Order: sequence, then C-alpha cells, then structure tokens
Amino acid sequence: MNPVEHGTLLADGFESALIGTAQQYNRTFAVYDYTKCVDILMNRDGFTHDEALEHMEVNVLGAWVGESTPAFIIPFKGVH
Repeated sequence: MNPVEHGTLLADGFESALIGTAQQYNRTFAVYDYTKCVDILMNRDGFTHDEALEHMEVNVLGAWVGESTPAFIIPFKGVH
C-alpha cells in the first residue's frame, strides 16, 4: 500500500525511516522506526544523541495532527 495514495500523513524528512502503514479500525497511519529517526537527526542535522532524543520527544512525538498522526516504533532487541 502506498501511504500517499491513501492520504496518510507522513513525517517530513524521515522518509528513509518509514517502515509501512498500520490499520486500526477505520484509519490508516504511517509507521516509522524511532531509532532510525534519531539517527537521521544526528546525521542530517548534526544533533547529539541526547538532542535528537529531546527533539523526537518534544517536536515529533508531541505533535498531534489528528487521527492520521504517524506512529513511531521502538524495536525490541534480542527478543524472539
């Protein structure tokens, strides 16, 4: 499924961290890899790790733009 074709809101600047879309009841929203977003902020914008985490918490996760607000997944490591 192409998220753009379905009117899904995307997080600007995090295209390479987009991992897909999720369905919940009657809505579709974009899903991003949180860790990759932090890496993008560090590499693209020169943030330290702590600055990137703060930016994600305040400016990305803290932004509600309606029911199509993207979700950010923190992958488990070492869990099978």
